[in-house]
Parts: sequence; C-alpha cells; structure tokens
Amino acid sequence: MAKGGFRGGYGGGFGGGGVNMNMIKQAQKMQQDMLKMQAELEEKQYTATAGGGVVTATVSGKRELVTLKIEPDAVDPEDVEMLEDTIVAAVNEALRKAETSMSEGMSKITGGMNLGL
Repeated sequence: MAKGGFRGGYGGGFGGGGVNMNMIKQAQKMQQDMLKMQAELEEKQYTATAGGGVVTATVSGKRELVTLKIEPDAVDPEDVEMLEDTIVAAVNEALRKAETSMSEGMSKITGGMNLGL
C-alpha cells in the first residue's frame, strides 16, 4: 500500500450551505400566483368572428365552446361547406385568443421562464 494509505470519506459538505429558504418561499408564492391566475383566466370568455361577422364564437378559458351565433343570411343551403369553414375559423380564432391570454398571464408571473405550461 502506498505511504499514507487510503483515508476514505467524502470530506466537506455539499458546498452551498444547504437550501435557500427564501428561494423556496418565492417558488411557493409563484405557484400560488399561477394557480390563482389560471383560475381567473379559466373564468374569462373570449370571442371571435369570421366571415365578416356572420359567425361569432365564444369560448371559455377552459377551452370550451360557450356560444355560437350565426347570422341568418350566412345560411345558404347551396353552400353549407362555406358556413362550416366559417364556423371553424371563428372557433379556432377564439381558442387562439384564450391561449394567448393564458400564456401572457403566466408569463407575467413567471417572468418569462419556460416552465413547460
């Protein structure tokens, strides 16, 4: 065996003085703020129109279709496909508005950190 032998052990601590309690409190507050913001955003409604306003769709923050209004002059029995496309466009735009609002709200809380939400 080499002179001095094997001393074993890991020596030293974990190099940082342990967990920063202030950091934990900030993370807990951020989580509470995010849950509150999410609940508030889920209660909101987002409306969009398509086809020059002949179709209006309203969705909730829970991404559910709440109302769909179709102007009578948009109903052409000879062109149902156009009406279907207009409805899809209005619903998708309302959903995009809801998603954008949710993302912007969460970014305010997280300071732009990507948390996989």
